Amino acid sequence: MRVLILGGTTEASAIARALAGHPAFEPVLSLAGRTATPMAQPIPVRIGGFGGAAGLTDYLCQERIAALIDATHPFAARIKANASRAATAAGVKRLCVLRPPWCPLPGDDWRMVDTMGQAFAALGPTPRRAFLTVGQQELDPFGPPHRYLIRSVDPPPNPPRGAMVITARGPFVEAAERALMLEHGIDMLVTKNSGGAATAAKLAAARVLGLPVIMVARPPPPAGETVATADEALDWLAHQAGLPCWRGV
Repeated sequence: MRVLILGGTTEASAIARALAGHPAFEPVLSLAGRTATPMAQPIPVRIGGFGGAAGLTDYLCQERIAALIDATHPFAARIKANASRAATAAGVKRLCVLRPPWCPLPGDDWRMVDTMGQAFAALGPTPRRAFLTVGQQELDPFGPPHRYLIRSVDPPPNPPRGAMVITARGPFVEAAERALMLEHGIDMLVTKNSGGAATAAKLAAARVLGLPVIMVARPPPPAGETVATADEALDWLAHQAGLPCWRGV
């Protein structure tokens, strides 16, 4: 079975590792190409866009893809919409892997917003020292009077003037996150509700330090079959191939 995995997440990498060398599957992992040095993968990798839903439809048909697993980032709304339309047009089975969102815990001070513009507005008029972990493509709304510490996998192309940029790839641990915030005098965290364990330590650090968090809510996912974990996606694939559940393969 030829399988296309739309990736860029820990779940996509876990699925790729599980399928590598499996005799029943011929997987390809697709990456958008936004990261300059993606992690090495044990299966063939395709880098770059498809040209919208129409281009992805053509690819699915030309490559005889039998199953499409959308394991893109929870905020990759455009890619998810294109995957949904393309799978329908090509008659390909599609599954969305969507990790659960974070939820506030006792001691958290979250201010929920829907957009990056609203996140900037929520910083208020008083100058802040804000820690931004929103991705390198989401920085345009942020500017004076605040100062920013920005962390992303690659250096952002147009960071706010005067911002300090650090490049790092998770997973992160709470003690290091807490030390980082104290070192830079952070008084507010701005982040997206990506979910998952790899970057959740910043929320625990903010909780311990009593810092408010501006949390950007996820866009609604497209309709269709959805699971929360890589293991559930592998069970779904095994079912599509007429095999026992993955843990029994």
